[in-house]
Amino acid sequence: MIKNRIDVITLGCSKNLVDSEKLMKQLEALGYAVVHNPDKVKGEIVVINTCGFIGDAKEESVNMILEVCEQKTLRHVKKVYVMGCLSERFFKELNEEIPEVDRYFGKFNWTELVDELRKDNNSAVQQEGIERVLTTPSHYAYVKIGEGCNRMCAYCAIPLITGHHISRPMEEILDEVRWLVGKGVKEVQLIAQDLTYYGRDLYHNPSIAELTERIADIPGVEWLRLHYAYPTDFPFDLLKVIRERPNVCNYLDIALQHISNPVLTRMRRHITAEETYDLLAAIRCEVPGIFLRSTMMVGFPGETEEDFEQLKEFVRKARFERMGAFAYSEEEGTYAAKHYDDDIPDDIKQSRLDELMSIQQEIAEEISLSMIGRKERIIVDREEGDFYIGRTQYDSPEVDPEVLIQKNDKVLKTGQFYDVTITDADEFDLYAKTI
Repeated sequence: MIKNRIDVITLGCSKNLVDSEKLMKQLEALGYAVVHNPDKVKGEIVVINTCGFIGDAKEESVNMILEVCEQKTLRHVKKVYVMGCLSERFFKELNEEIPEVDRYFGKFNWTELVDELRKDNNSAVQQEGIERVLTTPSHYAYVKIGEGCNRMCAYCAIPLITGHHISRPMEEILDEVRWLVGKGVKEVQLIAQDLTYYGRDLYHNPSIAELTERIADIPGVEWLRLHYAYPTDFPFDLLKVIRERPNVCNYLDIALQHISNPVLTRMRRHITAEETYDLLAAIRCEVPGIFLRSTMMVGFPGETEEDFEQLKEFVRKARFERMGAFAYSEEEGTYAAKHYDDDIPDDIKQSRLDELMSIQQEIAEEISLSMIGRKERIIVDREEGDFYIGRTQYDSPEVDPEVLIQKNDKVLKTGQFYDVTITDADEFDLYAKTI
């Protein structure tokens, strides 16, 4: 146990990561040494920022809490605190079932944890602001532009955890981006549960296009990437910004979930198959060469073989450059849990998932092979063995393919941009040489 050290463990999505980074800045201001996601907990205090989105994520969070509490029992850890989505959603249950945790906090009241630790060491109050401790490589960072979601899809627990959509003021976001650029960040990843809803609450109009344009105007922002768009009421003025601004990546993450009209209706997605096809056609027409990332769901209650066949045909036709999929899992309190029977057996869900991803795997490999011979600008993320590992503008960190460049006489620097020629490809990665 290392005195005056706090280990912060982040589980779940990049939105959670931003919360952890802001917390870490506050903890450092109190005089603590802070370590993020250590290989082994060694701090006298451990803070676990949990995820509560789907079954697997909840299980991972609970297991991590139990594991760290075991270290507390062995006196390798003095105090354990839990925050984030899981404790926001299951605060009462967690207190009853895992009382070894010193205190639970929700997703939004983590500043109370700072107050509690401040009293322990009699430190002065540090106002929460835009500054944070970056846990990503220094050349890219995530910027959260809002919290919550108003969509109320039948399967999704996020609105139950985070509440209605709340946009951050535009000037505050711009100040944060300027601060990040001043710290050396070159690539900004805009994130929210629903980027395309941004501004409707604050400014009474969709404002994501204006925000994107103003961030793109900030000197030093070399790449700007957008996660996650929603298909219903899509703000088409955003496409002009993506097309015309060279530092806005030709990349859009837009989760579509399904294509069968009966399934979309039961999911409460408020969009039809026809509208979905039209939307994709409009995006590809307005932004030639854009790479689309999407997510599909299989096994939603009532999904028939015919529905699944339509989904497979959709994936074949849409030819998403990047796509993931997952099987439906019932989440307590959601509309689907209350109104539908989870009637698709797990083995059927898994076989449908495997079949769908097999189709996408072939598409992804064909798209990668089609890039051989192209000249692309990449950013180098790290060195690994005999390779420099980078990404194109079409690839988001951690989830998308990477570009591998064989080390030779030319030394490449992490966080720098280089022009390369794609020389080879497989279904997962591209290979390139510098120009």
